[in-house]
Amino acid sequence: MSNHPVQTVNTSGDKIKIALAIVALVAGIAGFYVLAGQSTPVRAAALVVGLLAALLLAWTSTQGRGFIGFAKESVRETKKVVWPTRKEAMQMTAIVFAFVLVMAIFLWGADKLLEFVLYDLILGWK
Repeated sequence: MSNHPVQTVNTSGDKIKIALAIVALVAGIAGFYVLAGQSTPVRAAALVVGLLAALLLAWTSTQGRGFIGFAKESVRETKKVVWPTRKEAMQMTAIVFAFVLVMAIFLWGADKLLEFVLYDLILGWK
């Protein structure tokens, strides 16, 4: 068995589909703002139609199907994550706040010490 990488070839048709999807997306967003004088449902319909057209065009291309596969895998991986409990999240947040407070006090003290050494001892300005 050989492990040669497989390289996909992008056809010009796929590039045209992606370009048309971008145009449909921009047209939907522009339609939402151009129809500012119309009622909200009409404006929302223009936006939704543009978004759906863009999704359909992108889905028919190789890159679009690849993106959809990537999105499905991402959702599947997110479901595998073991999320912390509320108690654990609160404890971690408290530790972060405590560390930030300690660092703020340390940096304030270092600043005041350097200010004293520089201005009072070395330059004698105060």
